[in-house]
Amino acid sequence: MANHKSALKRVRQNEKKRVNNRYYAKTTRNAIKALRNETEKEEAAKDYPKVASMIDKLAKRNIIHKNKAANLKSKLAVQVNNL
Repeated sequence: MANHKSALKRVRQNEKKRVNNRYYAKTTRNAIKALRNETEKEEAAKDYPKVASMIDKLAKRNIIHKNKAANLKSKLAVQVNNL
């Protein structure tokens, strides 16, 4: 266990950030899954900008890598356009 006050604070901060990051990542994964299951082109085209924005925010916060974000957005765009 940590021996200094600053180390104890860092443990608390890391736990809080971990929980928040898991929440944002899971919410985004659920949105991606919902978009992939979409069958209507209009609905998918309407939802795509929101999901892309969520993915960009994860990349900006270093929860996922920027290249992974680009790959996800690209694959989703292709899928939406092929509906």
